Amino acid sequence: MSADRRASWFKGVLDLLVLASLTEGESYGYEIAKRLDAAGFGQIRGGTLYPVLNRLEEADLVAAEFRATEKGPGRRYYTLTPAGRQVLAEQGALWLAFDTSVRDALARAGVR
Repeated sequence: MSADRRASWFKGVLDLLVLASLTEGESYGYEIAKRLDAAGFGQIRGGTLYPVLNRLEEADLVAAEFRATEKGPGRRYYTLTPAGRQVLAEQGALWLAFDTSVRDALARAGVR
């Protein structure tokens, strides 16, 4: 198992991270990607991020609104819905419990 598994771990938690990024208020895709990059998750391409945003919108976890701009192309702004906040709280708690279990198992194995 020499392959770097971070990409698959990231895919498993990306929906949750996108929801978490919207707790600070509405945002558009590029800004969400910049927030996640600044948080240490690396550069996220649109081909990865926008399907997640579409899926979250279809599940009514985020709401989207297109806004025209004076200069350049318009943007879709995303906001967290009440259902999205609930899912974030529930799934976030499950993720933290999972993280604790993984850390405990690795510590017992002597991994620091």
